Parts: sequence; structure tokens; C-alpha cells
Amino acid sequence: MKQFPILYWPHKTNADADYQMARKVINNTAGVMPDIITGDIDVVGTLNANPNATIYYPVFCESTGWWGELLGGDAVVTDKLIISPECQLMVIESNATASAHAAGGKNQLLAAEIYPASGFFKKMNSAIATVSDMLATDAGTILALFSGRNKNQFINVLESTGNSFLGCIGRY
Repeated sequence: MKQFPILYWPHKTNADADYQMARKVINNTAGVMPDIITGDIDVVGTLNANPNATIYYPVFCESTGWWGELLGGDAVVTDKLIISPECQLMVIESNATASAHAAGGKNQLLAAEIYPASGFFKKMNSAIATVSDMLATDAGTILALFSGRNKNQFINVLESTGNSFLGCIGRY
């Protein structure tokens, strides 16, 4: 089944070099120019309505929490494309489509709820995982997205420090 690309772009598109570069990179990757969504996007809903779609979701320097809606959903990150120092595109597909052509990337995107205590940060090192994004909650915990190669090591550090693993939202 042929994939068709969708570029979600939450900023103005006029005279935006990152937007133009994103379209070019997607065209080179997919062989066709992407459909564009400039308003709010429901990633899971879009993939349910278009099961053979691939969503290219820009993550800018100031983007936080972009990954939250992927937790517990049927959408996963399958690749990451660097557009500029300020922008990278996360390639998102439905879980069923992603498993059909899994890239088998070594970097996993792992989500966790952690307590802001030094024990966790002393045990966690960059050989296990690095922080990609963090969000504070009203409950005093932190929802964090990590990039790591070994999910089991990551979970062991989390559990040994009293923190919770929320899931893996994909790999690249």
C-alpha cells in the first residue's frame, strides 16, 4: 500500500525557510509533495481516517509536550528528519503500518513520570538515556520523554528509584 505524506505545520508558511525545506525533504523521501495541515491536528484521528498516511510533525526548539497525545494511542514515531538547527520532523505512522515496515532504529522514545529527586538523576546517565523533553505536573511530578537504546535498562533505573515507565512512543 502506497504511503501518502501529511505535513503538519503550526506556523505561517509564507517566506518560512524551514517550511520550504520540510516540503522538499518530504518530497525527496516520499516521492510526492505532502498534504498540509496548518490548524490543530489530532494525530490519532488523522491516522484513523487515513490509515496509509505518514504524518511529518515538526518539533521546534520551543516545542514541549508534542509527544503526549501519542501515549496510549495507535500512533508511533518511526523516524526523525533534521530540517535545521531549530526544526526536526518526527515521522509518525499508525502502529499497524509502522510494524509493516519497521525501520528498526536503535533510538527509542521512552516516556516516564519521575519525581524530581536527585537519586534518579544520579543513576541515569547518557549511556542509558538522555532527556528530550520535560513537563511539570500539578501533582509535583515530571512527565519526561527520553531517547535511549535499551528500554530494559531504562525501566530498571526508573523502578529502582521509585519512578514510573509510561511507554515507548516509537523509535528512529
